[in-house]
Amino acid sequence: MRELSDVLAASTAAIELGYFRLSIHGGDPVYRERVYCYELYHQMRLRWPRGCQFWLNGEVDKIAHPILTELGLAGHKPDLLVHTPGDMRGNHAVMEVKAARGVRDGVCKDLFTLSEFRNRAGYERAIYLVYGEDIDERLMGHIAKAVQIIRLSAPVELWLHHAPGEAAIQADTLRAARP
Repeated sequence: MRELSDVLAASTAAIELGYFRLSIHGGDPVYRERVYCYELYHQMRLRWPRGCQFWLNGEVDKIAHPILTELGLAGHKPDLLVHTPGDMRGNHAVMEVKAARGVRDGVCKDLFTLSEFRNRAGYERAIYLVYGEDIDERLMGHIAKAVQIIRLSAPVELWLHHAPGEAAIQADTLRAARP
């Protein structure tokens, strides 16, 4: 699906501040991954190409999937899937979304999951979308270190969404270091 990058960029640009950071009564706005993901899903559906063979699905529970159980991937719930439901040959993209402040806690698990879905389940693309106004060199270093630790089995696209009203950009393609 060659339009996916354009759909993702346009959809992230349409995410407003209230979905980027959720207002909290009596406190400062906070990053909430679910709120962001639901809005991203909504914006992507608005832009989804008519007649596209792939479907966009959010957080599909793979726990009882017979083939993914056999592949060792059944316990995972990717944030977004671009696929043809019911047809493993229609696995196009798997996506994980993380607020920049939460990356440090889950980056190894997220990147491992994404690369394994590409490697074992045949997804053409794996996308790690990090959002937040505090994306900086330190965070990028943390992601690079995680890539070295887990030795990705397949490349993962790193997309960064710095601010509401701006489009996310593909900043890198993460790959295992060569021995």
